[in-house]
Amino acid sequence: MSNLPVNGARGEVALRVGGVDLVIAAEMGRLAAVSTALECKSLSDLFTRLSAVEPAAVMAALPLLTINGDAAKAVGALKLKDFAACATAFNKALAHHFQADEGNVEAAENGAAN
Repeated sequence: MSNLPVNGARGEVALRVGGVDLVIAAEMGRLAAVSTALECKSLSDLFTRLSAVEPAAVMAALPLLTINGDAAKAVGALKLKDFAACATAFNKALAHHFQADEGNVEAAENGAAN
């Protein structure tokens, strides 16, 4: 687990790779960059390649999804033993896009009533 601050509400996920702490986020622009780098044909293809921690996908995704931490150092220190943590972090970051927006429903309803 990373020692860097993480904003889970934004979909940020802590990840430690090769002893290097990172924070990743599967923001749409970042996902598009990973998809382009891997020449993915669909979201399903991208999701499968990240979830299965295909080595090329991990190498491409780490620098492109990292929002905090030294991604280049992490890529340089990457070992096969780190792939399980990568799979967990990638899946958690991707899952953020499939969750319903919770927001403050009560405040929104009160604003509409005024």
